[in-house]
Amino acid sequence: MKNFINEDKIFNILEETETPSRQRVETIINKSLTLKGLSPEEAAVLLNCEEEVVLNRIFEAAKQIKETIYGNRLVLFAPLYLSNRCVNNCLYCGFRKDNLNTGTRLLDTNEIREETRALISQGHKRLLIVSAENPAANIDYLEKAIKTVYDTKEGNGDIRRVNINVAPMGVESFKRLKDTGIGTYQLFQETYHRDTYNQQHTSGPKSDYLKRLYACDLAQSAGIDDVGIGALFGLYNYKFEVLALLFHTMHLEEVFGVGPHTISVPRLEPAQGSNIASNPPYPVSDTDLKKVIAVLRLAVPYTGIILSTRENAVLRNELIYLGVSQISAGSKTLPGSYSNDKNEQGQFSVSDERSLSEVIEDMTDRGFIPSFCTSCYRTGRTGEDFMNLAKPGDIKNFCRPNALLTFEEYLLDYNPELAGKTKALIASEISKIPDQKVRQMTSDKMNSLSSGKRDLYF
Repeated sequence: MKNFINEDKIFNILEETETPSRQRVETIINKSLTLKGLSPEEAAVLLNCEEEVVLNRIFEAAKQIKETIYGNRLVLFAPLYLSNRCVNNCLYCGFRKDNLNTGTRLLDTNEIREETRALISQGHKRLLIVSAENPAANIDYLEKAIKTVYDTKEGNGDIRRVNINVAPMGVESFKRLKDTGIGTYQLFQETYHRDTYNQQHTSGPKSDYLKRLYACDLAQSAGIDDVGIGALFGLYNYKFEVLALLFHTMHLEEVFGVGPHTISVPRLEPAQGSNIASNPPYPVSDTDLKKVIAVLRLAVPYTGIILSTRENAVLRNELIYLGVSQISAGSKTLPGSYSNDKNEQGQFSVSDERSLSEVIEDMTDRGFIPSFCTSCYRTGRTGEDFMNLAKPGDIKNFCRPNALLTFEEYLLDYNPELAGKTKALIASEISKIPDQKVRQMTSDKMNSLSSGKRDLYF
């Protein structure tokens, strides 16, 4: 396997684009508004901007692009941790082998069912299954776990999309994973800088840089249409990591014709037993994180950008304007924590401790529509089909009505007291649906939900 992350090229690009002129920056911003994306060189120009007035222009463009492609909806999900038993020693992680001598867990079927029920009872429809790397958390175990999640019902609710973040596996196991009905396979390289990667991953299968780098290739080769990538910001220079993410994106597009469905932007947060997590080698400021998100939105406009509860509520409320399209809510990162309502620290410290309902109320106060939509995954609008709609901005013609339908279902089943406060917002969003027929069908489906029907979508 060849390393397609050319470090020398990335360093040269960053050096050659230092102190860019405002004219060049403005030209690149204007190009981004055509939704054609940016080259790594163009992205580097924006990453090298430091002046507040210039940064604000970049942030405004990111907001405009996000609204053009996705509208003002935000997809909500929660992580479901299956296990913290790990064979790897990643120095920044609370689950690393040398740190967790006691208290490790691998949820059994009953525990997975109870965790799922607890999440459904909050109103969740989308989960991200996460597991530490361990021989017991193999494909047989994952198949049973995913089936348990999908089979679990609670009142009117159920989980309609399971995405998964687990260790790399072989093509045959990836094929079995696809057959379980997952949506996106997600895997973060953590850091694309190879020396730093080797320093941080001291032992275990994860210490193999290239194996991890090619995991999404194997997943797509096995037929998984949607993959998600990401970097753990703070391990190395954030500008390098952003350009590496773009080169990874370009690689996937060249080989498979489809770039990543999502890009995640987690920052290092304190983790029990990790000095590095509390003292990042390359600290990323709030302004730097805003720049990361905005530049990614301009450079890869069709890709969903995911923001986790690692960030505090105040900052998250700012970042959702800059290009974020998916956020976790009510997250817990210790296996078994939802059903037992534990607040113990898991893989990392959660900074946004708001409940799902509190996050939703804050979102709607800011004019955003919460979405639990799973229709693309269930109607086959994945992979290339999704990109063909997302790249020109047509995907929002599905996103808006489906977001409204899932939000109305949430209000009816889990938060009826919020319904009155959001009635005007929902009516306004329905009126913005450009196609009169779709607008009327949305209204009709909303009425059907009020009459007791569920899981309606386009």
